[in-house]
Amino acid sequence: MATDVETAEVDSVRAFNRFYTRRIGVLQEDLLDSPFPLTQARVLFELAQREPLAAREIGETLGLDPGYLSRILQTFADAGLIEKTRSEQDARSFVLTLSAQGREAFALLDRSSHQATAAMLVALSPLQRDRLLRAIGEAELALSPQTVPAAQRVLVREHRIGDLGWAIERHGRLYADEYGWNADFEALVATLFARFASTRDPEHERCWIAELDVERIGCVFVVRNADDADAAQLRCLLVDPRARGLGVGRRLVETCIEFAHAAGYRRMLLWTNDVLSSARRIYESCGFALIEEERHHSFGQDLVGQVWARELD
Repeated sequence: MATDVETAEVDSVRAFNRFYTRRIGVLQEDLLDSPFPLTQARVLFELAQREPLAAREIGETLGLDPGYLSRILQTFADAGLIEKTRSEQDARSFVLTLSAQGREAFALLDRSSHQATAAMLVALSPLQRDRLLRAIGEAELALSPQTVPAAQRVLVREHRIGDLGWAIERHGRLYADEYGWNADFEALVATLFARFASTRDPEHERCWIAELDVERIGCVFVVRNADDADAAQLRCLLVDPRARGLGVGRRLVETCIEFAHAAGYRRMLLWTNDVLSSARRIYESCGFALIEEERHHSFGQDLVGQVWARELD
């Protein structure tokens, strides 16, 4: 048994399970005022969605004991809800389909389920509904087995409405938590992003967001350097702690370099601080070299600011 899961976390999941099963009434003997308890209803649903279907496939999908499933299917057969025919692929086995009576029973159950769910959602405000649907999607994603490594599921895209606000908030919170930087840093980041949003030249200035399974995990943007028209300035590289080790930072920086080269810049500059060791390793691996250092007191800390540069020719 895993030992790195807190008892409170386990209790929270179990409490939610109890709450939700009560909320949607799945423990009632007759689900949605139908003649079917929950497990029978799930078997009926699988048949309606995927028929013809072998009993073995239903059992594997729902994780049911073969003996228990066999009794459910016999109940359906006795009620005239299913039909059994020999498989064309394997003469030793049979496949199941719903009869006309079975399809009618499923249609009634499906309609009742739709109406009950709609009634639950309509009672919520649009904001509550949006939060619920997002939470459901995130829970399903988190609990689904992933066959593709996380690093291969990372998407780097250009920013959209709402992304810059997320980037500002995440910078402020992350740097406060990890480095003790005060609100002056969040104010600086907000100023930089606001200037980018209001004055940017799309041909020469871009922002990118990294996502993992549609969740934002990183950002960076490029603008023209204020003192050198031939230099692109890389700014506000951030990788969320949950996504570190996946190569997200390097992908974001490489995206900036590729864009800057295509946009006609001759070099790329960036400013950072020596305490940001992970970021500096990314810059070094992408061909940047340290060209200037200066001590300063900012964000409530004594820091060493650094300027890094990379030629693009």
